[in-house]
Amino acid sequence: EVQLVESGGGLVQSGGSLTLSCVLFGEPFSSYDMAWVRQIPGKGLEWVSAIDNDGSRKYYADSVKGRFTISRDNTKNILSLQMNNLKTEDTAMYYCATRVFASVRDGSPPRRDLGYWGQGTQVTVSS
Repeated sequence: EVQLVESGGGLVQSGGSLTLSCVLFGEPFSSYDMAWVRQIPGKGLEWVSAIDNDGSRKYYADSVKGRFTISRDNTKNILSLQMNNLKTEDTAMYYCATRVFASVRDGSPPRRDLGYWGQGTQVTVSS
């Protein structure tokens, strides 16, 4: 059984930085394309950034481009998201997930019933 466990969320002031981490347990991490998805209160799911299974291709939503950096370490089964220059509108629950690339390609909302998802880590940015 695959399990994803996120960490690294917290409260930060606008302009600050946080690094989120996600560890995959149960199957070879290198088998999976991975993504970070967020849910802003009152809104639907939004993919933030994605990376293919070997890290050679990375994708970013326009809203975070230039501020967030996704990376992975397949030797440690860890997915990371470095978030710089955080804004209040980045406040959300952040999830790591598999099977989000369809949304990256066609702009459709990510689906919680597809792939594997972590429990989420809350990021709150204060003004």
